[in-house]
Amino acid sequence: MNRLFHVPLSPFCRKVRLSLAEKKIEVELVEERYWEKGPEFLRRNPAGKVPILKMAGKTLTESAAICEYIEDMHPTPALMPADPEGRYEVRRLVTWFDDKFHQEVTSKLLYERVNKKVMGQGYPDSTAVKAGAKAIKYHLDYMGWLLDLRRWLAGDQMTLADFAAAAHLSSLDYISDVDWTRNENVREWYAKIKSRPAFRSILADHVSGFPPPAHYADLDF
Repeated sequence: MNRLFHVPLSPFCRKVRLSLAEKKIEVELVEERYWEKGPEFLRRNPAGKVPILKMAGKTLTESAAICEYIEDMHPTPALMPADPEGRYEVRRLVTWFDDKFHQEVTSKLLYERVNKKVMGQGYPDSTAVKAGAKAIKYHLDYMGWLLDLRRWLAGDQMTLADFAAAAHLSSLDYISDVDWTRNENVREWYAKIKSRPAFRSILADHVSGFPPPAHYADLDF
């Protein structure tokens, strides 16, 4: 059995979960308290990060590399375009969300509101939360602009770029930090993607002490 060591609200773990689910690859989910840096965990990944995927006798780390490994090993249904330009655009957007969006938004909203409490690291930094709430508006507008030009974020087909974005936004939606009224294109895109069977386990997540809002698992918002 494949095994994924993860944290439920981690967007990096969610991206891997979505890729596996879209390709109908069964996996056992194991919650990992990575911040405790236990010796067994560090043996799996000395970098001290999740996700960690055990698959086909291998221990795989780093979410982007894991997703591309899954794509190479299980190319159908495709989450990467066949042409170099298309693959570049997907990789660019995956990096955009996992780097820029994460630094400017996810780390300032989700990590401050949830991770600090779960890890026993004190209270949210209000300055960081305000900065994240401001930055997400720019990112939603950028996504709306992309979706004015394309059916999906990277082109006419759903790709790993959509899963990277949805992984971050779904984590933030769990704590009601996404204004879905800001851009109709983004709202329609998210409604499409969260209606996919691959999203079911994501929408079933529950974090102790942090109940999701009523709309979180509602496919019609």
